[in-house]
Amino acid sequence: MHILLRSTLALSVLGMAACDEIAVANDPEALAELRGQKTCVAAVAKETGASGVALNTTIPIVELNRFIVDVPNAASWTCVTDQNGKAIEIVERRTG
Repeated sequence: MHILLRSTLALSVLGMAACDEIAVANDPEALAELRGQKTCVAAVAKETGASGVALNTTIPIVELNRFIVDVPNAASWTCVTDQNGKAIEIVERRTG
């Protein structure tokens, strides 16, 4: 029963993720932005091994292809993407 429930949940999440990209498919800049957000969160999560990693939407970013990613109970990271939205560099942010 649990396996069926998890499979259904996983398919629902994948479907929602695909809908995001379909919604911006005709806008290359918006598509790269969306992919950049996803690949940056994934890259930081992989590097830190943390769960609950999320895009920071409170710090204003003026540079193109850059994102701030928050890690629960740890430092935030800056992520740089290429023109297609693939994370190419991540750096832990220092405060102080």
